[in-house]
Amino acid sequence: MTTAWLVGLDVDGTIILQDETMSPGVPKAVARVRDAGHFVTIATGRSWMATERWVDALEITPEFVVCSNGAVTMRRVGDAWERWHVETFDPTAVLALLTERLPEAHYMVELATGQRLFTGELDDWTLNGGRLVELDELGAEPVSRVVVVSPGHSEDDFHRLVADAGLNEVSYAIGWTAWLDIAPQGVDKGTALERVHAELGMEGGNVFVAGDGRNDLGMFGWALGVGGRAVAMGQAVDEVKEAAGEVTGDVADGGLATALESLLGSSSGPSGGDERMKPARLDH
Repeated sequence: MTTAWLVGLDVDGTIILQDETMSPGVPKAVARVRDAGHFVTIATGRSWMATERWVDALEITPEFVVCSNGAVTMRRVGDAWERWHVETFDPTAVLALLTERLPEAHYMVELATGQRLFTGELDDWTLNGGRLVELDELGAEPVSRVVVVSPGHSEDDFHRLVADAGLNEVSYAIGWTAWLDIAPQGVDKGTALERVHAELGMEGGNVFVAGDGRNDLGMFGWALGVGGRAVAMGQAVDEVKEAAGEVTGDVADGGLATALESLLGSSSGPSGGDERMKPARLDH
């Protein structure tokens, strides 16, 4: 091997399936990339509390892990972890806009310490150690994210809400299901990975990122901008595929394993098939 690459991997829809089992071939492919000397890490919308288990499950030992859509970067210190870089913003204006339009929705904020304050149960969100509060308490101090869950609304509804509310003062991403995840302005997975890349002193073009959601657009743009590789999963929407440099197979078919094998110079899929990586423009 010549020079190490920074490999940043999304979790949901990339490393794991919706039932939280590993995508086929991923543990083996990650181990091969790790053993080749590359810096393999996670870049996810999940909080650190919901991310650490996947660092352990993949048996990787990165110095840095990107969480909360780039608002939180964790750093390994010995056998422990510290909140190395945390971005926050004043959520009061955003909460006022959203609660006016979605008064029945459930809201959650994540404080700089990692603690979560929430107004109602949020399925699929880790609330261990969190605190149930009244709506007016959510904006009492700066936060690293605001999450809105409204089961009665679709993803299209959230896109219209974002446009109507003029949410251009913050960064936002919409999940597979009906939730809106809002981060500080100008903050995404790409800005966090750029900081990690600089801290590690790695070469510009040796970057490989993979993901499947709109919250991966920032890291796709950053990776391509420095001459690296950005891979969209096969089940991603067209907007995400078009932003990537390459498209691999679906998560259910081991698309990430295929992409990682290509990083090592192999075009075979996780089961030894002949599926090959495709330029994003050829996938439509």
